[in-house]
Amino acid sequence: MKALFPFEATTDGVTVRVAVSFLSEQSEPRRGRWFWAYHVRVENGTERRVRLLTRHWTIIDGRGSRSTVDGDGVVGEQPLIGPGDAFDYVSGCPLVTPSGAMEGRYGMVGEDGRGFDVAIPRFPLFAPAVGA
Repeated sequence: MKALFPFEATTDGVTVRVAVSFLSEQSEPRRGRWFWAYHVRVENGTERRVRLLTRHWTIIDGRGSRSTVDGDGVVGEQPLIGPGDAFDYVSGCPLVTPSGAMEGRYGMVGEDGRGFDVAIPRFPLFAPAVGA
């Protein structure tokens, strides 16, 4: 699993795995735009159902400028993830520099009503050199 999703973090039995890909066909370096897709898998390793309610992302560009994104759920959903199950989704991130990083957290709630945050591992955004 590590090879498919090289970045991972586990919090309270919930594991978040991330794989990232640079999308050269959607990037325009001459216009200062680079674009990545990231695939996230949220795995519930607990004995209870959990629901992903909110997301908080910190996005850092190659100059160290930070921006945040907060919102409900992911890709328009607030998935309920059963014990031993996983939820996958793909999203994207543009930057004005050819490198950066992302990290964050999901706000979750267990079926017992207890809320908790789950870490999203930090992962790099890196565009290969032109002609590479």
